[in-house]
Amino acid sequence: MNKTEITRADIMDMDEYAAIRIQRRTAMSEKKKHRRLHCGPHATFYFESFDTMWHQVHEMLFIEKGGEAQINDELSAYNPLIPKGMELVATLMFEIDNEEQRALFLNGLGGVEETTFFDIDGEIVKGVPEEDLDRTTADGKASSVQFVHFPFTRTQIDKFKTGDRVMLGIEHAKYAHVVILPETIRAALAADFSN
Repeated sequence: MNKTEITRADIMDMDEYAAIRIQRRTAMSEKKKHRRLHCGPHATFYFESFDTMWHQVHEMLFIEKGGEAQINDELSAYNPLIPKGMELVATLMFEIDNEEQRALFLNGLGGVEETTFFDIDGEIVKGVPEEDLDRTTADGKASSVQFVHFPFTRTQIDKFKTGDRVMLGIEHAKYAHVVILPETIRAALAADFSN
């Protein structure tokens, strides 16, 4: 059974974490290769898990050195992004290095977080934005970072694992792209579902 929440008991002492940090970062980088998918020229979906969020929490604690007082804030921020057994959760990033071009691109991309989807042999699983805060401004500008949940039914999970083709897409008027999941990524994400 996959763990769906990081608790205080999961948090390492920072001196102990420092001793294994390089190995953990190397291992996490390797693991993330099969949890990252580009969709079109500017969008990348990074699929989260207990392990990716455990790593993120520890990195934040290590870098910011907030100690015990920081732990609850980090758990509150990152626990919602751990899949709960019947969903996949992704950080969607629009990555454009040039700041001016990025600002132009994000202007008018508002609501993009409402247009993500999986297509599993013709069956659609719509993305649901994380409700922590509004990531589209009133004037229609989108944040370059979005958090999206994809809630599945048991039948959709079975199709995801065994179907012929799984696609991931964005269907926004300003940015519409679809990508087929390679089998390595599909297998990694399929492990996020509870059996």
